[in-house]
Amino acid sequence: MTIAKFMQAFTIAAALAVTAPALAATVIVGGQPMFPNKTIVQNAVNSADHTTLVAAVKAAGLVDTLQGPGPFTVFAPVNSAFAALPAGTVDTLLKPENKPSLVKVLTYHVVPGTLTYNDLKSRVKKGNGQASLKTVSGGTLIVMMNGPNNLIIKDEQGDVADITTYDVLQSNGVIHSIDKVLLPQ
Repeated sequence: MTIAKFMQAFTIAAALAVTAPALAATVIVGGQPMFPNKTIVQNAVNSADHTTLVAAVKAAGLVDTLQGPGPFTVFAPVNSAFAALPAGTVDTLLKPENKPSLVKVLTYHVVPGTLTYNDLKSRVKKGNGQASLKTVSGGTLIVMMNGPNNLIIKDEQGDVADITTYDVLQSNGVIHSIDKVLLPQ
């Protein structure tokens, strides 16, 4: 092998070594890559699975907050979770006169700090099967195991959501996609 070919092979290997960790940390949500160097809002707007959530965040005036430094843990309902609510619920919440209710529902899905799957699982284990999380809205969520590897979240209404995608790391926190909208009392 000539020195030129060796240098070319070394350069390619070095480029792959730098690129591979960045690609490994990128999760696909809603058909789009979620980049860990972007904020929660910057990534969420690209997810086809979270268009209703993004519209609600905009209507509630929470874009600037969720683009802030955080860190935040967001339990992000997918579109089908909003569609499963009683007819007219989303349209009613999106009306300007219902902004306080919308803000309460959305901030009920946000917990201060960055809580990854391992953090949540550890808290559940320490809590003898469940962990209580205080939300930004002041409410409480209960995290529990559902089998050996799946976490579920119970809201104050007693409804349970499955976490369907874990650990979508952001520059200002982490997102976990969930299959139901969580509702405070």
